[in-house]
Amino acid sequence: MVSASLLLSLSFFALFSSSQSQSQSHSKVSLELYYESLCPDCSKFIVNHLSKIFKDDLITIVDLKLVPWGNAIFRHNDTFYCQHGPYECFLNTVEACAINIWPQPNKHFPFIYCVEDLAKQGKPEEWKSCFEKLHLDSKPITQCYKSEYGKKLELKYAAETSALRPPHTYVPWVVVDGTPLNEDFQNFISYVCKAYKGSDPPHSCTKAADLGEVNAKPKHSVCYMERGVSTREQVI
Repeated sequence: MVSASLLLSLSFFALFSSSQSQSQSHSKVSLELYYESLCPDCSKFIVNHLSKIFKDDLITIVDLKLVPWGNAIFRHNDTFYCQHGPYECFLNTVEACAINIWPQPNKHFPFIYCVEDLAKQGKPEEWKSCFEKLHLDSKPITQCYKSEYGKKLELKYAAETSALRPPHTYVPWVVVDGTPLNEDFQNFISYVCKAYKGSDPPHSCTKAADLGEVNAKPKHSVCYMERGVSTREQVI
């Protein structure tokens, strides 16, 4: 059964997809999420927080980029090691394929939202049901993740994640206009609104919370990567 939250969010995607294309690209704020598909905290962030950009037209001022690699490790023999096991590597690749096949956020985000919502519910193995729920053709995704092209996409995301300066220390890792938000990542809407230089900001910017102090130590539960071994920790 499709969750109520999923149906609600998908209604936002349909409602605001047309307005997204009408925004001026030169005034958009870059919003990047570096994550991994089976980190519980990444799933919660995508489903409970990131989906908010599709409300109140906030997506019209955002250039959203999702990078599904996270704390994975690339081995010299062209294999990946992922924090939550081989199935996470697989779903990372599936989501990378979705981003590549449907480049526009209003196209690929509903699929990724659906997959992460299932992961959040502890049912990631049911990810294929998202094709039926969203009326999507599964063939392009299947061909992508079964081919070497899916691996090439993940290698690209591995390189982009490794190039982060400062390096990420956990996921979800959120970057706004090149600046990592560190512990204040759940307050990303305020940073997006502050960075926006265009006219007529979305309604959500008028009610955004004040910016907090950006520290490196997270207040929220995150998935850490330390010395090549991933751990999950909550720091209050």
